[in-house]
Amino acid sequence: MQRSTGTGLAAFGVVLAVVGAILDYAVTVDSASGFNVNTAGLILLIAGIVIFVLGILVAISGSFRRTTIRQDVRATPQGAYRLEQRNDVGTP
Repeated sequence: MQRSTGTGLAAFGVVLAVVGAILDYAVTVDSASGFNVNTAGLILLIAGIVIFVLGILVAISGSFRRTTIRQDVRATPQGAYRLEQRNDVGTP
């Protein structure tokens, strides 16, 4: 994954946590039968916190990666071709 993926996950986690906190703490509903808005808000709040932490971990792990690219251009009777070798070093 790329570093921007971790940032996007963290932002999505914050949005989920905010929506969950609003549903859990600010909304009071008495007429819903079989569905508790506060429980749904708590689930969204917990999921948002977990996704935020995962997004931060992905963003941090992306900074430890190092990619080495070696390019070589060779001439042949049919023309030139480019040879490219990529080596990823670090945590995947």
